Amino acid sequence: MRGWILSFSLLLSQMLNAQNNYQDLVDLFFQWRNFEKPPMLNGVPNYTITHFDHSQKEFKDLLSRLNSIDTIDFSTEQKIDLQIVKAEMNGYDFNYRVLRPWERDPAFYQTVWMYESDVPAHEGPTNHFTIEFWTYNLPLSVDQEAELQSQFDLIPFMLDQAKENLTGNARDLWIAGIENFKQQDINLKHIKELIGNNNLEIISSLDRALTANQEFIFWLEELAPLKKGPSGIGKENYTWYQKNVHLLPFTWEEEVELLKRELDRAWSSLKLEEQRNHKLPDMVSASSPEEFAEMSEESVNHLMEFLKNKDIMYIKSNMEPALRKHMGKFVPEKERNFFQIGMHYDPLPLYSHFYHWFDLAQVKDEPHTSPIRRGPLLYNIFDSKNEGIATGVEEMFMHSGLYDNNPRSREIVWIMLAQRAARGLGSLYAHANQMTMEEAGNVHVKWTPRGWMKRELHLLKFEQHLYLRQPGYGTCYITGKYVIEGLITKYAKAQEDRGRSFVMKEFMKLFNDAGNIPVSLVEWEITGSKPKSVN
Repeated sequence: MRGWILSFSLLLSQMLNAQNNYQDLVDLFFQWRNFEKPPMLNGVPNYTITHFDHSQKEFKDLLSRLNSIDTIDFSTEQKIDLQIVKAEMNGYDFNYRVLRPWERDPAFYQTVWMYESDVPAHEGPTNHFTIEFWTYNLPLSVDQEAELQSQFDLIPFMLDQAKENLTGNARDLWIAGIENFKQQDINLKHIKELIGNNNLEIISSLDRALTANQEFIFWLEELAPLKKGPSGIGKENYTWYQKNVHLLPFTWEEEVELLKRELDRAWSSLKLEEQRNHKLPDMVSASSPEEFAEMSEESVNHLMEFLKNKDIMYIKSNMEPALRKHMGKFVPEKERNFFQIGMHYDPLPLYSHFYHWFDLAQVKDEPHTSPIRRGPLLYNIFDSKNEGIATGVEEMFMHSGLYDNNPRSREIVWIMLAQRAARGLGSLYAHANQMTMEEAGNVHVKWTPRGWMKRELHLLKFEQHLYLRQPGYGTCYITGKYVIEGLITKYAKAQEDRGRSFVMKEFMKLFNDAGNIPVSLVEWEITGSKPKSVN
């Protein structure tokens, strides 16, 4: 009896100790996130080098406290949470040592955002002062007008600081960043039109923001000829970043080989599909808004029925509304970009990728129990999971029978995969400084089938610019898909070893419920085995 009491007491002590230590981690997480937000300077975040240099001691203290937490009695979920905080701190350290977006990347200072991101946070390095105009409903309330006016008033201070901070010599980032502020000029003018002239004070604030934005464009263009340095971070830095921040197991060289393999597989599979379908009628694209609306409606209904009837996912009430909110609109043929070309033949392949909105609906309606996983991870650390699964399900749904009644649409899936592999390859060469951003774009265009990337330069420049700004994002669609396929393999084998069947919707539930975290950490949670890619 005494032995049982001692064992129970020891177990209880260990549980309390683990809980106390985990609470230390949660407390540290909130202190870390508070530290990561810069203090204010003239009403906007302080990104001066003086601030970052002076903050190093505090950062190292936080890192030291993280490393000293005793995890011996932590559950797997708690150990994963610690790895998330560690990855974020590694991301901050990398930004300070290498990426330095506040110094090298003019687009970092973009303030006005007109659209909701389809992943948990904006793609690429983003400052802490953003005006999310897409969240406002028109006509504006009195309080909303006052809030927006105060934000517009701060844009000149943000751009004045940018002129002081942007001392870098990264030519491609500098040149491409000018386009962000030309677009911001368009957006500010559009906002001015939407608001109207009823409130002269907010219009005056907008005019001052427009003037500051235009002066900033002139300043960037004036200095552009002096910028001659590389924009890529180099192979070694790229590999360190992937392994220590995004927790992917690949070197730069391994990613090149993987993306080449996927490019070959996509092209060869496309040609085999074409051979299989060569006696079928050619695909016909929607030629009117009415025709596209009918096609789009059929696609949503078919996708939701397919997911339910094939046991692909547990269907929740928020899924279809989330998808419908982001259904495409008709675009005249000559104006269609790469994704719109495919969507006007059949929206289903792209709507499969809109799995993103299922993810975000779950974030909104079912907040994760862990405070560390509840919000977006910093530095786009979510990319391998969110972009990987959105890309992966395009092919997974296809193999599960989504296009059994429309075989020609399988060709679109392979074309989209080839495009993502090609653009990722280009981004790898750009980060190794083996190619300029423009040359990386040429790879992107050359290896996208049927010439679908040739006529839409805006999308091309947007994507290659983003991937140069955010290392690993250009490849995460493929690398994320690859590690998810590896996770399915491990999970399915474990089920088979237990004499159980693989049920896709059970796997998808486990995968989704883990939160928007690196796939390597999802694997740890699902399998209980810590992957080698996690230190």
